[in-house]
Amino acid sequence: MTYGESDRPEPGANDAREAAKERARELRTQHKKQERRRRLVLQLSVVGVSLVVLGVVVVTLVTMNQSPTRGPLNMASDGIKIGQDLKAVRTVAIKSGETPAPSEANPDGVIDIQLYVDYLCANCGTFEQNNSEQLRKWVEDGAATLEIHPIALLTTKSNGTQYSLRAANAAACVAEYSPDAFLAFHESLFVAQPEEGTEGLSDEELVDRAELAGATSIARIDACVTSKRFVPWVQAATVRALNGPIPGADIPAITTAPTILVDGKQLAYTKDFDPQELALAVTDAAGDQYTGTPTPSPTPTP
Repeated sequence: MTYGESDRPEPGANDAREAAKERARELRTQHKKQERRRRLVLQLSVVGVSLVVLGVVVVTLVTMNQSPTRGPLNMASDGIKIGQDLKAVRTVAIKSGETPAPSEANPDGVIDIQLYVDYLCANCGTFEQNNSEQLRKWVEDGAATLEIHPIALLTTKSNGTQYSLRAANAAACVAEYSPDAFLAFHESLFVAQPEEGTEGLSDEELVDRAELAGATSIARIDACVTSKRFVPWVQAATVRALNGPIPGADIPAITTAPTILVDGKQLAYTKDFDPQELALAVTDAAGDQYTGTPTPSPTPTP
C-alpha cells in the first residue's frame, strides 16, 4: 500500500464486479436451458424413432396375421347356381387354397347348364345375346339350372385397366351381397359390352349396373368393387378352370370362353351361337335322362 492513498475501491468498481457476476449467472442459466432443450430434443427424437419402428412392427404383424382372402359367398363351386324363379343357391364361402365343392346334383328332369364366361370376351357377348332369353325362361320355369363361372382370360386386353378381372370381381361382389340379382347383373354386362383393347367400364359404372340390375346392399357392393376384394379369388378360380379338373364334365379343363356344358357335355357350337344349337343340346340331355320317353319333359322350346 502506498501511503497517502485510500484503501477504498474506486467509485463504480463494485458495480462492475456485480454486473460481471450477474452476466455470468445469466450465461450459466442460459447454458443450462440450452442443455435441457438439447436433451429434450434428443429424447423426443429417440421416442419418435421408437414409435416409427413400433409402427412398422405393428403394421407388419397385422399384415402377417390377416386372414387369407376367402372366396365369395354362394360360389363354393367357383360359380353361382341360379335355379327356379331365378333364385341363387346359397352356399358357404371357400377358404383361400381350399378346393371348390361341386354343386349338388339337380333333381331328375332338371337340366344342368354351366357357363364359363369372360365379360370382355366378344364370343361370350354373342352367346349371351342369342341365348339369354331362352336360358332365362328354362331356369325361371324350373326346366334347368344355370351355373355361371366368371373367369378372367383377357385381363391384359383392356388398355391397362384389367377390365376382365375387375368385372369378374364385381360379379363376385354381387354374388356375395345380392345373389338373387346376379343373373340380371350378369346379363347387364353384355349390354353395350366393351370391346377388347378399350378400357371397359369403370368401377363406378360396374356398381351402377349392379344397382340397375336390382342388387341391394349397394354400399357394400361399392366398397367390394372399389377395394377389388375378390380379385385374388378370381385369379385362383381362373387358374383352376384352366388346369382342371372340371367336376362331372366330359372335358378335363377349360380352353376357351365361353365354355358351355349341358349335363356335363361340352356344347359344340358354331361361331354364330345359334340358339337352336343350345336348345337341341338341352333336349338331347333331357332325352338321355328319360330314355324311352317319346317326349322328354321338360322339353325346352327352341
